[in-house]
Amino acid sequence: MSFFDKIFGEKEENPEQKSFWKKIESEADLAKAIENSFHHKIAIFKHSTSCFISKTVLRNFEKEVNNSDEKVDFYFLDLLAYRPLSNKIAADFGIRHESPQLIVIENGKAVSNASHQHISLSQIVS
Repeated sequence: MSFFDKIFGEKEENPEQKSFWKKIESEADLAKAIENSFHHKIAIFKHSTSCFISKTVLRNFEKEVNNSDEKVDFYFLDLLAYRPLSNKIAADFGIRHESPQLIVIENGKAVSNASHQHISLSQIVS
């Protein structure tokens, strides 16, 4: 552990390296995610990679997921790199874009969404 890690905390693991995340990087990825929602709930986490608040919320959410046994597909969208996909999700589901944001989809319909400190695994299990 480096000196700065000791002072400021350990470096956070890259979200793409977490085993439960599936990336959304194209309209085909998004279509596959929506298709999967007809088999079980899915969750899409829209993350701004340049925002400290979004990073903090993401880290806290990942801790919740790691301590859970929920059978959900978790999708990760880097909204700075893929803003058109973020806009498509907002338009297709009639949900105002926010960041960070978690959208839970079941049977092709958004059943829950939250942003900032309201993001929690409880959105999925309820």
